[in-house]
Amino acid sequence: MSALTARAKQIVGSRVTTRLRCLLRGYELPRWGNLRRTKPFSETFGFERGTPVDRYYLHRFLLDHRALITGDVLEVQANSYTKRFGHDLGRTDSFDIVPLFTPTYVTDLAHSEHVLPDAAYDCLLLPQTLPHLRELDLCLHHALRVVRPGGVILASAAGLIPLTGDVPDYWRLSPDGWREKLVSAWPAAEVKGYGNCLSAVAAQLGLALEELSEAELAVHDPRYPVLTTIVCRKPR
Repeated sequence: MSALTARAKQIVGSRVTTRLRCLLRGYELPRWGNLRRTKPFSETFGFERGTPVDRYYLHRFLLDHRALITGDVLEVQANSYTKRFGHDLGRTDSFDIVPLFTPTYVTDLAHSEHVLPDAAYDCLLLPQTLPHLRELDLCLHHALRVVRPGGVILASAAGLIPLTGDVPDYWRLSPDGWREKLVSAWPAAEVKGYGNCLSAVAAQLGLALEELSEAELAVHDPRYPVLTTIVCRKPR
């Protein structure tokens, strides 16, 4: 920094100096409007406005893998995604650590060896679940245990969205972090991240996906993973 620049910064302040630098160099200036805020538009992920932004990527993921959601399916908490995206279904069971949603099994996945049967399901759905599993390694083991050889686990993990708040978030990993974490528990798991800077900002501010366009949501920038998706196929 030259002495003249330093002196100018002292006189007009760093904010004005930055603005002048952008103008002189042809950089675009932000227009904050009502985005310049320290409180989000929604404290509940945008549910009261519409559909949370991350659901766009989750629903696309489940739709793209609809062919795998078939036969006997086990889903965390409730079987709503099983019924929405599944086809040619047999048993449609659910499990949760609490009985609030009347799951088929009330159990802690990490200690489910005497509750969830071995190799009983063709598909296990774990949407938005992995970050909340405190004993993650045990949970990964039992998740694979309940799937039949040749079956599949479809899971997703939150990325650049607010923490849940009412339950702990233990693991907010990047897609690379999930690949590293799963390398021994779920060999050959397919891990992908979805999102871009706009959808990440919208999610953080509690906006709804309906407030963005399909074209805006569909852009993928690996630096801004709003959602990480995982496909784990159990060897036959």
